Amino acid sequence: MAQTMQFDLVSPERRLASLEVTAVQIPGSEGDLTAMPGHMHLITTLRPGVLKVSGSGGDQEFVVTGGFAEVGEGLTVLAENAVLRSDMKQSDFDNMMQEAKKSYDQVKENAVSEPALIDEAKKMMSDMVALGDEIGLNTGR
Repeated sequence: MAQTMQFDLVSPERRLASLEVTAVQIPGSEGDLTAMPGHMHLITTLRPGVLKVSGSGGDQEFVVTGGFAEVGEGLTVLAENAVLRSDMKQSDFDNMMQEAKKSYDQVKENAVSEPALIDEAKKMMSDMVALGDEIGLNTGR
């Protein structure tokens, strides 16, 4: 039997998953990574993307828009927004895009002298568009 580790996915509203898993693909802000039992300990920030979970009960996918992942003996993901991909509706994605656009506009307005922050906000908007393409939802472009 394959080794497993505890996986917990939490959003501000609720716990979305608490499972024994064999692997989780994480959309990290510095690049995608796969956490498996025995993985080295690390903390990474998330970019908008799809969190892919594999376990004995089958595979699940969650749409996340940001947050943190901590890999230790298990994996805990604290997501800004998270929705089971199969439950994702266009209206959910539209709300996520509106939040991202609002955040981008605020950064653009308030960080005029900090181009690195503006670049990060642009990257986040680009990641949101890529997420929409990946999950087959309209980004309003």
